[in-house]
Amino acid sequence: MPIYEYQCKTCDHRCEVLRKISDEALTTCPECGKETLIKLMSASGFRLKGQGWYETDFKSGNKKNLAEGSSKNIGKASAEKKTSSSSK
Repeated sequence: MPIYEYQCKTCDHRCEVLRKISDEALTTCPECGKETLIKLMSASGFRLKGQGWYETDFKSGNKKNLAEGSSKNIGKASAEKKTSSSSK
């Protein structure tokens, strides 16, 4: 579930709320009780994991160089493809 950030136009109260994507946006300020709460646009925090992402992102310790190994295989596959298509 994403965390949404809200701010009241009346009292400038800010809060973060854990809500489902399908839930309606909040409008009532929990601080002053007025219907002037708006959802703010903010940067989301997320982490890209798995193969295909930059190997330097979130790298720690003596992890092997995943990007180097996969790029060699891709280069080899594309070279084989060019050789087989040019021989036809």
